[in-house]
Formats: sequence, C-alpha cells, structure tokens
Amino acid sequence: MGVRRAAEGVGDFLIEMVGEAVAEVLLSLLACALLGCLALIAYLSWSFSPRFTIAGAGLLSFFLAHGAWQTFRTPKKGRRRGLAALTAVGFPAAAMTALFLLFYGTGCDCL
Repeated sequence: MGVRRAAEGVGDFLIEMVGEAVAEVLLSLLACALLGCLALIAYLSWSFSPRFTIAGAGLLSFFLAHGAWQTFRTPKKGRRRGLAALTAVGFPAAAMTALFLLFYGTGCDCL
C-alpha cells in the first residue's frame, strides 16, 4: 500500500514539473515574440515618420497617464463612462504587459 502511494506521489510530481517547464518555455517564447513585434513596430513607425512616432508615443503616454489617474484616484459614485472607462482598463493592461516583458522578456536569449 505504501509503495503505490509513493509511486503516485512521484508521478504527480513529475507531471507537475514537466507541466511547469512547458509553461515556462511557452511564456518565454511568447515574450520573445511580443518583444520582437514591439521592436518591429517601433522600427517601421520610425522609418515611416519620426514625427508621427514621437506624437504617437506622446498620445500613448497621455492615455496611460489618464488611465493611472482614473485608476488611483478616489472613485466617485456611479460608473465610469467613455474615455475614463477605456483608460482605466488600458492602464492595468499595459502595466501587466510591461511586467510580463520585464520578467520573461529580459531572460530571452533570442536577442
């Protein structure tokens, strides 16, 4: 009885370890692909028009700053509508993407 339970425990451990290794590889590949796409977008945008690239980066910065302001200020009663709701959702999404790239993209050996 004890041998069977030990064998099941070792089997569960091996399955979990292999699953985590596969998930780590997939997340690393996704981060490398995302980082490569961002670099390609920046390169193509800059080669098309440096002024539009800087203007777009400024607009994106204002969008994220407004989202941070909407997220961290004391909420009023009622629901957020329109631009406030969009930026309040966009800021955490951008923050999570940045954290994802920070943790998985920096360990990318494809660079």
